[in-house]
Amino acid sequence: MMPIALCVLVASCVFALEALIPVHSPCNALLISPSLVGFSIEQDRWTDWVGTTNRNEFFYNTLTNLKHLTGKAPPIRIGACDHTNFNAAVQFSEALFPPPTSQVPYPQALNVTAGDGYYMTVRHLPPGTEVTVGVNFGQSNITAAVLEAHSLARAFRSASVVRANITLEFVEIGNEADQYALKGLRHPSFSFKAYMREWLRFSREVIKAAQITETSRTKLLSGSFLSSTHSVLGFSPQAVLKSSVFNTEVGPLITAFSQHHYSGSFCSGNGGILQDLMNKIHIRGNLSAFIPDMVAMARHGLDYVIGETNSYACHGAAGISNTAGAALWALDYLLYAGKLGVSRVYFHQGIGYKYNAIQPVHLYRSTINGEPFMPPQPPHIQPMYYAAAIASEAIGPTGATTIIELDIDHPFLAGYAFFERGTLVRAILINSHAFWAGDVEREEVRLQLRSTHDHWLRPKNMVVKRLYMRGVNETTGLRWGGQTYETRSGKIGGRLRTELLPVEEDLVIRQSEAIMLSFRYEGSN
Repeated sequence: MMPIALCVLVASCVFALEALIPVHSPCNALLISPSLVGFSIEQDRWTDWVGTTNRNEFFYNTLTNLKHLTGKAPPIRIGACDHTNFNAAVQFSEALFPPPTSQVPYPQALNVTAGDGYYMTVRHLPPGTEVTVGVNFGQSNITAAVLEAHSLARAFRSASVVRANITLEFVEIGNEADQYALKGLRHPSFSFKAYMREWLRFSREVIKAAQITETSRTKLLSGSFLSSTHSVLGFSPQAVLKSSVFNTEVGPLITAFSQHHYSGSFCSGNGGILQDLMNKIHIRGNLSAFIPDMVAMARHGLDYVIGETNSYACHGAAGISNTAGAALWALDYLLYAGKLGVSRVYFHQGIGYKYNAIQPVHLYRSTINGEPFMPPQPPHIQPMYYAAAIASEAIGPTGATTIIELDIDHPFLAGYAFFERGTLVRAILINSHAFWAGDVEREEVRLQLRSTHDHWLRPKNMVVKRLYMRGVNETTGLRWGGQTYETRSGKIGGRLRTELLPVEEDLVIRQSEAIMLSFRYEGSN
Protein backbone atom coordinates (compact mmCIF):
# COMPACT_ATOMS: atom_id res chain seq x y z
CA MET A 1 0.00 0.00 0.00
CA MET A 2 1.35 3.44 -0.89
CA PRO A 3 2.20 5.72 2.02
CA ILE A 4 -0.40 8.26 3.06
CA ALA A 5 0.73 11.80 3.69
CA LEU A 6 -0.63 15.21 4.43
CA CYS A 7 0.44 18.03 2.14
CA VAL A 8 1.21 21.33 3.78
CA LEU A 9 0.87 24.23 1.39
CA VAL A 10 2.56 27.34 2.68
CA ALA A 11 1.52 30.56 1.02
CA SER A 12 2.66 34.09 1.65
CA CYS A 13 2.62 37.29 -0.29
CA VAL A 14 5.96 36.25 -1.79
CA PHE A 15 5.83 32.56 -2.69
CA ALA A 16 4.18 29.20 -2.01
CA LEU A 17 5.74 25.87 -1.11
CA GLU A 18 4.85 22.35 -0.04
CA ALA A 19 6.00 19.96 2.66
CA LEU A 20 4.83 16.47 3.62
CA ILE A 21 3.63 15.24 7.01
CA PRO A 22 3.37 11.45 6.87
CA VAL A 23 0.34 9.93 8.56
CA HIS A 24 2.42 6.84 9.34
CA SER A 25 5.80 6.96 11.03
CA PRO A 26 8.56 6.77 8.38
CA CYS A 27 11.61 4.58 8.82
CA ASN A 28 13.83 7.56 9.71
CA ALA A 29 11.69 8.57 12.70
CA LEU A 30 13.66 8.42 15.96
CA LEU A 31 12.43 7.66 19.44
CA ILE A 32 12.34 10.88 21.45
CA SER A 33 12.85 10.58 25.18
CA PRO A 34 10.23 11.87 27.64
CA SER A 35 13.29 12.96 29.64
CA LEU A 36 14.61 15.16 26.82
CA VAL A 37 14.04 18.40 28.77
CA GLY A 38 16.37 18.68 31.75
CA PHE A 39 17.88 21.38 33.94
CA SER A 40 21.50 21.83 34.98
CA ILE A 41 21.85 23.76 38.24
CA GLU A 42 24.94 25.53 39.54
CA GLN A 43 26.15 23.81 42.72
CA ASP A 44 26.84 27.07 44.55
CA ARG A 45 23.17 27.81 45.31
CA TRP A 46 21.60 24.41 44.77
CA THR A 47 19.86 24.50 48.15
CA ASP A 48 18.15 27.77 47.20
CA TRP A 49 16.59 25.93 44.28
CA VAL A 50 15.47 22.80 46.03
CA GLY A 51 15.13 23.91 49.67
CA THR A 52 16.85 22.76 52.86
CA THR A 53 14.63 21.58 55.72
CA ASN A 54 11.57 22.26 53.55
CA ARG A 55 11.23 22.04 49.80
CA ASN A 56 11.03 25.07 47.52
CA GLU A 57 7.39 24.85 46.44
CA PHE A 58 7.79 27.09 43.41
CA PHE A 59 10.63 25.02 41.94
CA TYR A 60 8.79 21.81 42.78
CA ASN A 61 5.65 23.04 41.02
CA THR A 62 7.50 24.05 37.86
CA LEU A 63 9.09 20.60 37.63
CA THR A 64 5.80 18.85 38.39
CA ASN A 65 4.09 20.76 35.56
CA LEU A 66 6.50 19.12 33.10
CA LYS A 67 6.18 15.71 34.76
CA HIS A 68 2.41 15.83 34.20
CA LEU A 69 3.01 16.33 30.47
CA THR A 70 5.52 13.53 29.86
CA GLY A 71 4.93 11.19 32.78
CA LYS A 72 8.60 11.65 33.74
CA ALA A 73 10.09 14.19 36.10
CA PRO A 74 12.65 16.39 34.31
CA PRO A 75 16.17 15.07 34.92
CA ILE A 76 18.35 17.31 37.07
CA ARG A 77 22.09 17.86 36.87
CA ILE A 78 23.76 19.40 39.92
CA GLY A 79 26.81 20.57 38.02
CA ALA A 80 29.70 23.03 37.74
CA CYS A 81 31.41 20.98 40.43
CA ASP A 82 35.05 22.01 40.36
CA HIS A 83 34.82 24.57 43.17
CA THR A 84 32.99 22.27 45.60
CA ASN A 85 34.63 20.58 48.58
CA PHE A 86 33.23 18.52 51.44
CA ASN A 87 33.19 19.14 55.18
CA ALA A 88 31.09 16.93 57.46
CA ALA A 89 30.78 19.82 59.96
CA VAL A 90 28.74 21.88 57.44
CA GLN A 91 25.00 21.26 57.65
CA PHE A 92 24.05 22.09 54.06
CA SER A 93 26.55 24.29 52.23
CA GLU A 94 28.60 27.45 52.56
CA ALA A 95 29.74 29.53 49.60
CA LEU A 96 32.11 32.42 49.02
CA PHE A 97 31.04 34.81 46.24
CA PRO A 98 32.85 37.67 44.55
CA PRO A 99 31.06 41.03 44.68
CA PRO A 100 28.30 41.57 42.09
CA THR A 101 28.82 43.98 39.21
CA SER A 102 26.48 45.63 36.74
CA GLN A 103 27.57 43.12 34.07
CA VAL A 104 27.48 40.10 36.41
CA PRO A 105 24.78 40.88 38.98
CA TYR A 106 24.71 37.28 40.26
CA PRO A 107 28.28 35.90 40.10
CA GLN A 108 29.25 32.27 40.57
CA ALA A 109 30.86 31.25 43.84
CA LEU A 110 34.62 31.09 44.17
CA ASN A 111 34.30 28.18 46.56
CA VAL A 112 31.51 25.92 47.87
CA THR A 113 31.76 23.68 50.93
CA ALA A 114 29.07 21.01 51.16
CA GLY A 115 28.01 18.72 53.99
CA ASP A 116 25.83 15.62 54.04
CA GLY A 117 22.65 17.72 54.21
CA TYR A 118 23.50 19.29 50.85
CA TYR A 119 23.06 16.04 48.96
CA MET A 120 20.14 14.91 51.12
CA THR A 121 18.07 17.82 49.78
CA VAL A 122 17.42 15.79 46.61
CA ARG A 123 14.53 14.32 48.60
CA HIS A 124 12.63 17.55 47.82
CA LEU A 125 12.56 16.79 44.07
CA PRO A 126 9.46 15.29 42.43
CA PRO A 127 9.19 11.51 42.83
CA GLY A 128 10.98 9.61 40.10
CA THR A 129 13.57 12.30 39.37
CA GLU A 130 16.84 11.07 37.88
CA VAL A 131 19.83 13.08 39.11
CA THR A 132 23.35 13.64 37.83
CA VAL A 133 25.85 15.03 40.33
CA GLY A 134 29.36 16.27 39.62
CA VAL A 135 32.33 15.75 41.93
CA ASN A 136 35.41 17.95 42.10
CA PHE A 137 38.14 17.11 39.60
CA GLY A 138 39.33 20.59 38.70
CA GLN A 139 41.32 21.11 41.90
CA SER A 140 43.08 17.74 41.45
CA ASN A 141 42.06 16.83 45.01
CA ILE A 142 41.05 13.17 45.02
CA THR A 143 40.10 13.35 48.71
CA ALA A 144 37.41 15.94 47.96
CA ALA A 145 35.97 13.83 45.13
CA VAL A 146 35.89 10.68 47.28
CA LEU A 147 34.27 12.42 50.27
CA GLU A 148 31.61 13.87 47.97
CA ALA A 149 30.98 10.45 46.42
CA HIS A 150 30.60 8.85 49.86
CA SER A 151 28.07 11.55 50.82
CA LEU A 152 26.20 11.03 47.56
CA ALA A 153 25.92 7.31 48.23
CA ARG A 154 24.56 7.95 51.73
CA ALA A 155 21.99 10.43 50.45
CA PHE A 156 20.63 8.28 47.64
CA ARG A 157 20.43 5.22 49.93
CA SER A 158 18.45 7.13 52.56
CA ALA A 159 14.88 6.00 53.22
CA SER A 160 13.17 9.23 52.12
CA VAL A 161 15.03 9.35 48.80
CA VAL A 162 14.51 5.65 48.06
CA ARG A 163 10.82 5.94 48.95
CA ALA A 164 10.40 8.72 46.39
CA ASN A 165 12.29 6.69 43.74
CA ILE A 166 14.73 9.57 43.30
CA THR A 167 17.84 8.03 41.80
CA LEU A 168 21.47 8.95 41.25
CA GLU A 169 21.69 8.22 37.56
CA PHE A 170 25.20 9.51 36.87
CA VAL A 171 28.27 10.66 38.72
CA GLU A 172 30.19 13.21 36.67
CA ILE A 173 33.90 13.57 37.43
CA GLY A 174 34.89 17.14 36.66
CA ASN A 175 33.40 19.85 34.50
CA GLU A 176 34.82 20.94 31.09
CA ALA A 177 38.29 19.54 31.66
CA ASP A 178 39.21 20.63 28.14
CA GLN A 179 39.12 24.20 29.51
CA TYR A 180 41.34 23.54 32.57
CA ALA A 181 44.53 24.84 30.97
CA LEU A 182 42.77 28.05 29.92
CA LYS A 183 41.35 28.56 33.42
CA GLY A 184 44.61 27.91 35.24
CA LEU A 185 43.44 24.63 36.75
CA ARG A 186 46.20 22.68 34.99
CA HIS A 187 49.52 23.37 33.25
CA PRO A 188 49.16 25.02 29.81
CA SER A 189 50.40 21.79 28.22
CA PHE A 190 47.61 19.72 29.83
CA SER A 191 46.73 17.14 27.17
CA PHE A 192 43.95 14.66 26.60
CA LYS A 193 46.35 11.84 27.44
CA ALA A 194 47.21 13.46 30.79
CA TYR A 195 43.51 14.07 31.43
CA MET A 196 42.56 10.47 30.71
CA ARG A 197 45.30 9.12 32.98
CA GLU A 198 44.20 11.35 35.87
CA TRP A 199 40.48 10.79 35.21
CA LEU A 200 40.96 7.01 35.41
CA ARG A 201 42.76 7.36 38.74
CA PHE A 202 39.93 9.48 40.13
CA SER A 203 37.19 7.29 38.68
CA ARG A 204 38.50 4.11 40.32
CA GLU A 205 38.25 5.74 43.75
CA VAL A 206 34.91 7.46 43.05
CA ILE A 207 33.39 4.18 41.84
CA LYS A 208 34.28 2.49 45.14
CA ALA A 209 33.03 5.41 47.22
CA ALA A 210 29.73 5.79 45.32
CA GLN A 211 29.30 1.98 45.08
CA ILE A 212 28.96 1.99 41.30
CA THR A 213 28.89 -1.48 39.73
CA GLU A 214 27.74 -3.02 36.46
CA THR A 215 24.43 -3.88 38.17
CA SER A 216 23.92 -0.58 40.02
CA ARG A 217 21.51 2.03 38.75
CA THR A 218 24.24 4.66 39.00
CA LYS A 219 26.79 4.88 36.19
CA LEU A 220 29.55 7.26 35.08
CA LEU A 221 28.91 10.17 32.72
CA SER A 222 31.95 10.65 30.53
CA GLY A 223 33.20 13.74 28.74
CA SER A 224 31.50 16.99 29.72
CA PHE A 225 33.67 18.79 27.18
CA LEU A 226 33.06 22.10 25.46
CA SER A 227 35.21 20.82 22.59
CA SER A 228 33.94 18.88 19.59
CA THR A 229 35.62 16.64 17.04
CA HIS A 230 38.15 19.28 16.00
CA SER A 231 39.57 20.13 19.44
CA VAL A 232 43.11 21.52 19.15
CA LEU A 233 44.13 19.92 22.46
CA GLY A 234 42.77 16.52 21.43
CA PHE A 235 39.70 16.47 23.69
CA SER A 236 36.82 14.87 21.77
CA PRO A 237 34.32 12.01 21.99
CA GLN A 238 36.34 10.12 19.40
CA ALA A 239 39.45 10.46 21.57
CA VAL A 240 37.58 8.94 24.51
CA LEU A 241 36.42 6.03 22.37
CA LYS A 242 39.94 5.41 21.04
CA SER A 243 41.50 5.58 24.50
CA SER A 244 42.12 2.50 26.63
CA VAL A 245 39.35 3.37 29.10
CA PHE A 246 36.89 0.84 27.68
CA ASN A 247 39.48 -1.93 28.14
CA THR A 248 39.65 -1.24 31.88
CA GLU A 249 37.29 -2.17 34.70
CA VAL A 250 35.89 1.38 34.44
CA GLY A 251 34.75 0.98 30.81
CA PRO A 252 31.51 -0.98 31.41
CA LEU A 253 30.42 1.65 33.95
CA ILE A 254 30.38 4.45 31.34
CA THR A 255 26.96 4.50 29.66
CA ALA A 256 26.67 8.07 28.36
CA PHE A 257 28.79 10.88 26.98
CA SER A 258 28.16 14.57 27.66
CA GLN A 259 29.11 17.65 25.70
CA HIS A 260 28.40 21.28 26.58
CA HIS A 261 27.27 23.80 24.03
CA TYR A 262 26.27 27.46 23.99
CA SER A 263 25.04 29.36 20.96
CA GLY A 264 27.17 32.41 21.74
CA SER A 265 29.02 34.15 24.54
CA PHE A 266 28.38 37.11 26.83
CA CYS A 267 31.57 36.58 28.84
CA SER A 268 33.15 39.83 27.66
CA GLY A 269 29.88 41.72 27.66
CA ASN A 270 29.34 41.34 23.94
CA GLY A 271 25.73 41.15 22.93
CA GLY A 272 24.09 39.36 20.05
CA ILE A 273 21.18 39.65 17.69
CA LEU A 274 17.95 37.99 18.79
CA GLN A 275 16.85 37.19 15.24
CA ASP A 276 20.16 35.40 14.66
CA LEU A 277 19.71 33.29 17.79
CA MET A 278 16.18 32.30 16.74
CA ASN A 279 17.04 31.63 13.11
CA LYS A 280 16.47 27.99 12.17
CA ILE A 281 19.59 27.86 9.96
CA HIS A 282 21.68 29.12 12.89
CA ILE A 283 20.20 26.47 15.20
CA ARG A 284 20.81 23.65 12.72
CA GLY A 285 24.33 24.83 12.00
CA ASN A 286 25.16 24.91 15.70
CA LEU A 287 23.86 21.44 16.48
CA SER A 288 24.79 19.71 13.22
CA ALA A 289 28.47 20.27 14.04
CA PHE A 290 28.07 17.59 16.72
CA ILE A 291 26.55 14.93 14.44
CA PRO A 292 29.90 13.07 14.00
CA ASP A 293 30.19 12.93 17.80
CA MET A 294 26.62 11.65 18.17
CA VAL A 295 27.17 8.98 15.52
CA ALA A 296 30.41 7.83 17.17
CA MET A 297 28.70 7.47 20.55
CA ALA A 298 25.69 5.65 19.10
CA ARG A 299 27.97 3.12 17.37
CA HIS A 300 29.56 2.42 20.73
CA GLY A 301 26.15 2.01 22.41
CA LEU A 302 26.44 5.17 24.52
CA ASP A 303 23.74 7.78 25.05
CA TYR A 304 24.63 11.25 23.84
CA VAL A 305 23.73 14.02 26.28
CA ILE A 306 23.97 17.79 25.96
CA GLY A 307 24.89 18.13 29.59
CA GLU A 308 24.95 21.93 29.78
CA THR A 309 23.57 24.41 27.30
CA ASN A 310 21.76 27.67 26.88
CA SER A 311 21.67 30.71 24.63
CA TYR A 312 24.74 32.79 25.56
CA ALA A 313 27.48 31.57 27.89
CA CYS A 314 28.28 33.51 31.08
CA HIS A 315 24.69 33.67 32.27
CA GLY A 316 23.05 35.06 29.12
CA ALA A 317 22.69 38.36 27.30
CA ALA A 318 20.14 40.99 28.35
CA GLY A 319 17.43 41.62 25.81
CA ILE A 320 18.06 38.24 24.19
CA SER A 321 18.32 35.37 26.66
CA ASN A 322 15.48 36.60 28.86
CA THR A 323 12.99 37.32 26.05
CA ALA A 324 10.05 35.68 24.36
CA GLY A 325 12.25 35.15 21.31
CA ALA A 326 14.46 32.87 23.40
CA ALA A 327 11.42 30.63 23.92
CA LEU A 328 11.13 30.13 20.14
CA TRP A 329 14.88 29.46 19.95
CA ALA A 330 14.78 26.93 22.80
CA LEU A 331 11.76 25.08 21.37
CA ASP A 332 13.39 24.61 17.96
CA TYR A 333 16.75 23.80 19.60
CA LEU A 334 15.20 21.14 21.84
CA LEU A 335 13.24 19.41 19.11
CA TYR A 336 16.06 19.53 16.59
CA ALA A 337 18.37 17.97 19.18
CA GLY A 338 15.77 15.26 19.82
CA LYS A 339 15.44 14.66 16.10
CA LEU A 340 19.21 14.13 15.90
CA GLY A 341 19.06 11.48 18.62
CA VAL A 342 20.18 13.49 21.68
CA SER A 343 18.74 11.76 24.73
CA ARG A 344 18.83 14.70 27.15
CA VAL A 345 19.25 18.46 26.90
CA TYR A 346 20.10 20.18 30.19
CA PHE A 347 19.44 23.93 30.15
CA HIS A 348 21.90 25.49 32.57
CA GLN A 349 20.43 27.61 35.37
CA GLY A 350 21.64 29.70 38.28
CA ILE A 351 20.10 32.14 40.69
CA GLY A 352 19.51 35.42 38.84
CA TYR A 353 20.98 34.34 35.51
CA LYS A 354 19.54 36.11 32.48
CA TYR A 355 19.00 32.89 30.55
CA ASN A 356 17.07 31.07 33.26
CA ALA A 357 13.81 29.32 32.47
CA ILE A 358 12.97 29.51 36.19
CA GLN A 359 13.90 32.08 38.84
CA PRO A 360 13.09 29.99 41.94
CA VAL A 361 13.65 32.50 44.78
CA HIS A 362 13.16 36.19 45.49
CA LEU A 363 15.65 38.39 43.66
CA TYR A 364 16.92 41.50 45.41
CA ARG A 365 18.69 43.11 42.48
CA SER A 366 18.13 43.30 38.76
CA THR A 367 19.45 40.46 36.62
CA ILE A 368 20.16 43.03 33.89
CA ASN A 369 22.22 45.74 35.61
CA GLY A 370 22.39 44.84 39.31
CA GLU A 371 20.20 47.75 40.47
CA PRO A 372 18.33 46.98 43.74
CA PHE A 373 14.72 45.79 43.48
CA MET A 374 12.24 47.65 45.68
CA PRO A 375 10.41 45.46 46.65
CA PRO A 376 12.21 42.19 45.87
CA GLN A 377 11.02 40.32 42.79
CA PRO A 378 9.19 37.12 43.76
CA PRO A 379 9.91 33.69 42.23
CA HIS A 380 8.78 33.49 38.61
CA ILE A 381 9.30 31.72 35.33
CA GLN A 382 10.95 33.33 32.32
CA PRO A 383 9.89 32.90 28.68
CA MET A 384 12.14 29.91 27.99
CA TYR A 385 10.04 27.84 30.37
CA TYR A 386 7.30 27.79 27.72
CA ALA A 387 9.68 25.97 25.38
CA ALA A 388 10.15 23.24 27.99
CA ALA A 389 6.39 22.94 28.47
CA ILE A 390 5.54 22.87 24.74
CA ALA A 391 8.25 20.34 23.91
CA SER A 392 7.12 18.16 26.82
CA GLU A 393 3.51 18.29 25.69
CA ALA A 394 4.48 17.42 22.12
CA ILE A 395 6.50 14.41 23.29
CA GLY A 396 3.68 13.21 25.54
CA PRO A 397 3.56 10.51 28.22
CA THR A 398 3.72 7.24 26.26
CA GLY A 399 7.49 6.81 26.39
CA ALA A 400 7.31 5.53 22.81
CA THR A 401 6.90 8.73 20.78
CA THR A 402 8.94 9.10 17.60
CA ILE A 403 9.86 12.34 15.83
CA ILE A 404 10.83 13.58 12.38
CA GLU A 405 11.66 17.06 11.17
CA LEU A 406 9.42 18.35 8.40
CA ASP A 407 11.11 19.44 5.20
CA ILE A 408 9.85 23.02 4.90
CA ASP A 409 11.74 25.19 2.43
CA HIS A 410 11.17 28.45 4.27
CA PRO A 411 13.82 30.59 6.00
CA PHE A 412 11.85 30.98 9.23
CA LEU A 413 9.34 28.13 9.39
CA ALA A 414 10.41 24.92 11.14
CA GLY A 415 8.25 21.91 11.81
CA TYR A 416 8.25 18.53 13.54
CA ALA A 417 5.83 15.59 13.50
CA PHE A 418 5.26 13.16 16.37
CA PHE A 419 4.00 9.60 16.11
CA GLU A 420 2.58 7.12 18.61
CA ARG A 421 2.23 3.45 17.69
CA GLY A 422 3.33 4.47 14.21
CA THR A 423 0.52 6.99 13.68
CA LEU A 424 0.75 10.78 13.40
CA VAL A 425 -0.62 12.38 16.56
CA ARG A 426 0.87 15.87 16.80
CA ALA A 427 2.91 18.42 14.91
CA ILE A 428 4.79 21.53 16.03
CA LEU A 429 5.27 24.50 13.70
CA ILE A 430 7.58 27.38 14.66
CA ASN A 431 7.71 30.72 12.88
CA SER A 432 10.95 32.35 14.02
CA HIS A 433 10.57 35.52 11.95
CA ALA A 434 11.00 38.23 14.57
CA PHE A 435 8.04 40.48 15.29
CA TRP A 436 8.89 43.26 17.71
CA ALA A 437 6.48 44.67 20.25
CA GLY A 438 5.46 48.04 18.85
CA ASP A 439 5.62 46.97 15.20
CA VAL A 440 2.35 47.50 13.32
CA GLU A 441 1.99 44.80 10.69
CA ARG A 442 2.45 41.17 11.70
CA GLU A 443 3.00 38.94 8.69
CA GLU A 444 1.24 35.61 8.34
CA VAL A 445 2.02 32.33 6.63
CA ARG A 446 -1.00 30.39 5.41
CA LEU A 447 -0.91 26.60 5.44
CA GLN A 448 -3.34 24.26 3.73
CA LEU A 449 -3.32 20.66 4.92
CA ARG A 450 -4.75 17.98 2.67
CA SER A 451 -4.36 14.23 2.30
CA THR A 452 -2.70 12.93 -0.86
CA HIS A 453 -4.67 9.67 -0.63
CA ASP A 454 -8.21 8.94 0.42
CA HIS A 455 -7.97 6.36 3.17
CA TRP A 456 -10.00 5.52 6.22
CA LEU A 457 -7.07 6.04 8.58
CA ARG A 458 -6.33 9.72 8.15
CA PRO A 459 -6.94 12.73 10.37
CA LYS A 460 -10.33 14.40 10.05
CA ASN A 461 -9.78 17.36 12.38
CA MET A 462 -7.00 19.06 14.25
CA VAL A 463 -6.91 20.92 17.55
CA VAL A 464 -4.76 24.04 17.18
CA LYS A 465 -2.94 25.43 20.22
CA ARG A 466 -0.91 28.63 19.92
CA LEU A 467 1.98 30.26 21.76
CA TYR A 468 1.19 33.96 21.86
CA MET A 469 3.67 36.76 22.54
CA ARG A 470 3.29 40.48 22.01
CA GLY A 471 6.74 40.54 20.45
CA VAL A 472 10.03 38.69 20.63
CA ASN A 473 11.52 41.43 22.81
CA GLU A 474 8.90 41.02 25.56
CA THR A 475 9.93 39.31 28.79
CA THR A 476 6.44 38.55 30.15
CA GLY A 477 2.90 38.11 28.94
CA LEU A 478 3.27 34.88 26.94
CA ARG A 479 0.26 32.59 26.65
CA TRP A 480 0.21 28.91 25.66
CA GLY A 481 -3.26 28.03 24.47
CA GLY A 482 -4.54 31.07 26.35
CA GLN A 483 -2.97 29.87 29.60
CA THR A 484 -0.02 31.20 31.55
CA TYR A 485 2.72 29.82 33.77
CA GLU A 486 3.43 33.34 35.03
CA THR A 487 1.62 32.72 38.30
CA ARG A 488 2.61 33.10 41.93
CA SER A 489 2.68 29.33 42.43
CA GLY A 490 4.34 28.40 39.13
CA LYS A 491 1.33 26.24 38.28
CA ILE A 492 -0.55 26.87 35.05
CA GLY A 493 -3.42 29.37 35.21
CA GLY A 494 -6.15 30.74 32.99
CA ARG A 495 -8.65 29.15 30.64
CA LEU A 496 -7.50 26.89 27.84
CA ARG A 497 -8.20 28.28 24.38
CA THR A 498 -7.82 26.13 21.28
CA GLU A 499 -9.33 25.94 17.80
CA LEU A 500 -10.90 22.83 16.28
CA LEU A 501 -10.45 22.88 12.52
CA PRO A 502 -11.02 20.40 9.72
CA VAL A 503 -7.70 19.21 8.35
CA GLU A 504 -8.65 20.67 4.96
CA GLU A 505 -9.10 24.21 6.32
CA ASP A 506 -6.41 26.85 5.90
CA LEU A 507 -4.13 27.30 8.89
CA VAL A 508 -2.48 30.61 9.71
CA ILE A 509 0.79 30.94 11.63
CA ARG A 510 1.95 34.45 12.40
CA GLN A 511 5.38 35.96 12.82
CA SER A 512 6.96 34.89 16.12
CA GLU A 513 4.42 32.20 16.89
CA ALA A 514 4.55 28.48 17.59
CA ILE A 515 1.57 26.19 17.21
CA MET A 516 0.82 22.59 18.06
CA LEU A 517 -1.58 20.55 15.96
CA SER A 518 -3.19 17.55 17.66
CA PHE A 519 -4.78 15.31 15.06
CA ARG A 520 -8.13 13.60 15.51
CA TYR A 521 -9.12 10.51 13.62
CA GLU A 522 -12.50 9.02 12.78
CA GLY A 523 -14.09 7.85 16.00
CA SER A 524 -11.57 9.59 18.31
CA ASN A 525 -12.69 11.96 21.06
